[in-house]
Amino acid sequence: MSFQAAVITCSDRAFASLYEDRSGPVLRDALTEAGGSVAEARIVPDDADQIKDAILSAVRAGARVVVTTGGTGIAPRDVTVEAVRGLLDYEVPGLMEEVRRIGAAATPLALLSRGVAGVLTHDGRRSFVLTAPGSRGGARDTMKVVSPLLDHLIGQLDGAGHPMD
Repeated sequence: MSFQAAVITCSDRAFASLYEDRSGPVLRDALTEAGGSVAEARIVPDDADQIKDAILSAVRAGARVVVTTGGTGIAPRDVTVEAVRGLLDYEVPGLMEEVRRIGAAATPLALLSRGVAGVLTHDGRRSFVLTAPGSRGGARDTMKVVSPLLDHLIGQLDGAGHPMD
């Protein structure tokens, strides 16, 4: 199944060109490998309103999957989780729980990620939104968990039934 996707990097430093966005390209590549067409890749500052606007813009443009990267930790400017959570109809907590579990095997710092994932409905469009950590390893862990589920996930957004045993 092919699907339209968007990647939004949330970072003051990357937005100001003080820091190279390293996790965004990891996510774009993984989404493409999973059958996605990444129509939008943006860098926004750590500002909740700008993050929300970027997500809603991507959904209006047809993105079925929107992945943010950065801003999932506990630093004062880490506001991505709150911005995304405020847009979601409901969360799908198991995905990010698994990302944290896998990441913790490599570094205990993965347990500080507050990432969320869930379903967003906007203008009658249902999309899946998730927040990946801003590191390359965190982005890889996120896609390792999510990529195998994307076909089923998008099918579920469109009302498909569950596979029968």
